[in-house]
Amino acid sequence: MAIIKEFLEFIKEYKVIGLAVAVIIGLAANSLVKSLVDNVIMPIITPFIPGGAWKEATVSLGPIVMKLGAFIGEVINFIIIAFVVFMIAKIVLREEKVAKK
Repeated sequence: MAIIKEFLEFIKEYKVIGLAVAVIIGLAANSLVKSLVDNVIMPIITPFIPGGAWKEATVSLGPIVMKLGAFIGEVINFIIIAFVVFMIAKIVLREEKVAKK
């Protein structure tokens, strides 16, 4: 029983449940942002890409073929996720500053 009690204290001390919830929400947000990029943003950009298929957009340098379309989609995903995290952190940190005064 002592090991179970120690385990529960560990979970509480290191806020493991909160971390697990954050990871699950982060994964769901990632799926949402990926869908936003794939289904809303990139269809607007697609007409400006030669051939129109942004995921298959490539650049060939001799035998080397770089898949830039997929990479650009992931860069846009990252920028949107980073901006959302920044805005959430900014709001949360501002509330902490107000609470400390």
